[in-house]
Amino acid sequence: MQSTAFRPAVEAMVVGLPPWAVVFLILGGSVAVAWLVRVGGDALIRRVTVRIDGDVDDVVFATIHPPLYVSVLIGGTYLAATVVWDVAALGYPVRAGTLSLLVLVWAWTLTRLGRRVARAATDEVSFDRKILPIFQNVWTALVLGASTFFLLSLWQVDVTPLLASAGIIGIVVGFAAKDTIANFFGSIALYADGTYAVGDFVVLDSGERGQVEDISIRSTVIRTRDDMLVTVPNSVLNSALIVNESTPHTERRVRVPVGVAYDSDLDHVETVLQDVAAAEELIEARPTPRVRFRSFGDSAVEVELLGWIDDPILRGRATHRLVKAVHAAFRADGVEIPFPQRELTIAGSDAADAAAGFEPDADGISDGTAD
Repeated sequence: MQSTAFRPAVEAMVVGLPPWAVVFLILGGSVAVAWLVRVGGDALIRRVTVRIDGDVDDVVFATIHPPLYVSVLIGGTYLAATVVWDVAALGYPVRAGTLSLLVLVWAWTLTRLGRRVARAATDEVSFDRKILPIFQNVWTALVLGASTFFLLSLWQVDVTPLLASAGIIGIVVGFAAKDTIANFFGSIALYADGTYAVGDFVVLDSGERGQVEDISIRSTVIRTRDDMLVTVPNSVLNSALIVNESTPHTERRVRVPVGVAYDSDLDHVETVLQDVAAAEELIEARPTPRVRFRSFGDSAVEVELLGWIDDPILRGRATHRLVKAVHAAFRADGVEIPFPQRELTIAGSDAADAAAGFEPDADGISDGTAD
């Protein structure tokens, strides 16, 4: 239909020219238009993107630009074919094939665009990095689904039965992939709540603690302090207690509990602990380290040394160095760190029983009862 409308117009412009010349003219014209699109597009991209901060806009224009002049070449080739062959006599396969080629080109382009934008936006502070993996997966699924629908429509495949059976298929898929669906909606809920992002240091209620390495549509990968990668389903994280130690800031407080003897000079103990914190380079000068006496324990006065570190990943190292420094400082200043002691007396001899006032029975065995 469309080709029959084009042919009279084309023939009117090239009256008297042989078909091969018309084909050459159309192909040459399409190449020239494609070249103009490429050159003009490059100039337009440079002019537009120079005013926009970041690399995402550059990626978008650079990715979409090549398929534009490829589409022009495909259109010119199809138009040239209408001059040489009676495309209408060949039926819709030629038109459907040409349009299918265009759909495939743009489907590949848009899928590639989603990956490149997600990769470029990872380094942009203006983008929320935790949604990028979700955006990439959802974008790819939408592009592939829409492309499949258009291809089926172009080749006159009736999609009504497919849509009618979608309800039944949805129920079956819902039961078969309930975990996957739960993980998908869990990832959306985690993003909406702003629970964590890639690079954050988190602590789970199950005991795992580490840095978030990746967030996908199904799970979250955490690198623990043992340098192991732990993959946790998003549905589990959505219902778990998560402590994000990287927000709203990365500074975290370190607590070092210690006990001192009851006859210790507490003012002197406080001074010693403050000097230890001031000498440790991992402890921040602001906020100022503090010493707090907490309670009277069974064997000691309970006290805590509190200091701040600039990254939660340093907690283990800072605690290790502070414990060693406190122990060395207490030994040097004669501050005693008491420990629980118990005395056990075993009455096993007659002399011990007599001294305790126990009377042996007829068999010479004490019944443990004093007079």
